Amino acid sequence: MSQSKQPTNTGALATLVIVFFFWGFIAASNSIFIPFCKTHFGLNQFQSQLIGSAFYGAYFIGSLALFIASNLLGYDILNRIGYKKGIIYGLWISVVGALLIIPSAHANSFPAILGSFFVIALGFSLQQTAAQPFAISLGDPSTGSHRLNLAGGVNSLGTTLGPIIVSLFLFGSVGGEHTEVTVTNVNNLYMIVAGVFAAVALFFAFSKLPDGKNDEKFEKASKASRSLLMMTGAIGALIVLGQLTEVDKLYLLLISIIAVVGILFWSNGEAGRKPEGWGAMQYQQLIYGMIGIFVYVGVEVTIDNNFGALLKSPGYLTELGLDESKISKYVSLYWGSLMIGRWTGAIGVFNLSETGKKIATIVVPFIAFAIILLVNRAYGNDISDLYGYAACIVLAILAFFYGQQKPVKTLLTVALLATIAMLVGVFSKGIVSVYALMAGGLCCSVMWPCIFSLGVAGLGKYTSQGSAFLVMMILGGAVIPPLQGTLGDMGAIGFHKSYLLAALCFAFLAYLAVKFRSVLKAQGLDFDSQVGGGH
Repeated sequence: MSQSKQPTNTGALATLVIVFFFWGFIAASNSIFIPFCKTHFGLNQFQSQLIGSAFYGAYFIGSLALFIASNLLGYDILNRIGYKKGIIYGLWISVVGALLIIPSAHANSFPAILGSFFVIALGFSLQQTAAQPFAISLGDPSTGSHRLNLAGGVNSLGTTLGPIIVSLFLFGSVGGEHTEVTVTNVNNLYMIVAGVFAAVALFFAFSKLPDGKNDEKFEKASKASRSLLMMTGAIGALIVLGQLTEVDKLYLLLISIIAVVGILFWSNGEAGRKPEGWGAMQYQQLIYGMIGIFVYVGVEVTIDNNFGALLKSPGYLTELGLDESKISKYVSLYWGSLMIGRWTGAIGVFNLSETGKKIATIVVPFIAFAIILLVNRAYGNDISDLYGYAACIVLAILAFFYGQQKPVKTLLTVALLATIAMLVGVFSKGIVSVYALMAGGLCCSVMWPCIFSLGVAGLGKYTSQGSAFLVMMILGGAVIPPLQGTLGDMGAIGFHKSYLLAALCFAFLAYLAVKFRSVLKAQGLDFDSQVGGGH
């Protein structure tokens, strides 16, 4: 007799989706806040990128702290308290961070604003760790991927709307200059954000939802913990060195990347000789996955976070450089490109015929593009110069068809396409260059599930632990954008040529796809049959 399916708790899922929306909303709105803070506080490009460093660094610190504490106690703390409470605690941490923005803004203190963003993202770290398995638990496990893709699509909608709404709060109107812009203009926005987070936290606290626990055994990995602490210590030491000495920031950032990669490969080598205590780090595909997530998140964030400075550069898009109040539509297009790709990537989880899937793969990207245009038009942006971007979407659709939803093939295809796009963006100007750089978002949109599924392939009982390690490597968003910012500050390179770093990152991800194939093939794994969910 067939077992009846567990119905989806639609009310709880709808509320949870709001949390996913605001993750994207806040992360993408940093792109507007960064150039504003650069002007307001008189920062150089490296210093302005510290907003992203504080934000994405908190993800790493939060995930690492949770893992190490669980490892010391011998049980999964989040599983012990339940995913529901994990989300509630994470929401309240983010409420505190959002409220801290207000006194930080009044004090006109950039370091205080960095601290506030760190606290917001610390809450996000706990929320994300709990929310994804919780979304699966809110219905039948067989349809869990549908709920995750729905949440991921709403997250991408948040990234599309975030830059426009924050631009409204900062400048009074999208595309128009506000006569007297101050950092306190954003106070109302973060009061609303804090209010929404508090409301959702209270809903979860008083609702009759499952706690969200499972019986999965926690796998300790003491040596892996020490390795991750070593990585943290190395980066921390370099930060202190940068603050207390005059050592060139470029060298420190390059050493940080070398330290991350070096420690991971050293760990894998040690685990190969004596696996006990290393847990998931004994698998080479996980090491490649961790480095892949580090580079992918780094390049996804750096393309956008440094784009405001490039648009403001005289002679790039306009003769005098674009006013910072007018960059929101281009930032919105970049994050909208991620939405286009993720909505398209989610088609595979629905029960459509082969013909239906092919039609949807062509139609859905243009529906998403139309939404991006309509949203920008509704907020008063001139969208006439965005129509030509449809050509980039056509190329992306062809790449999706060619990739056939196979992780290695898709990752290799979009990484090579993105490398070419970055080179076109660097060696051209005007709207063609804008299109090329924004197309990086189309390529990035499907990289997370490819890298993630390949990184955890064949990990068996260490799959959950490996997933936690992969999430930690969002750290790349804290390191690579400041590196590009430093290159942009150098007169010999400048903001435009600094995008060669993005081209290099994508070329490395293409190389990584080939390495994944060889490593997994050596283990007898049918790698391209493993397709993950959306990010």
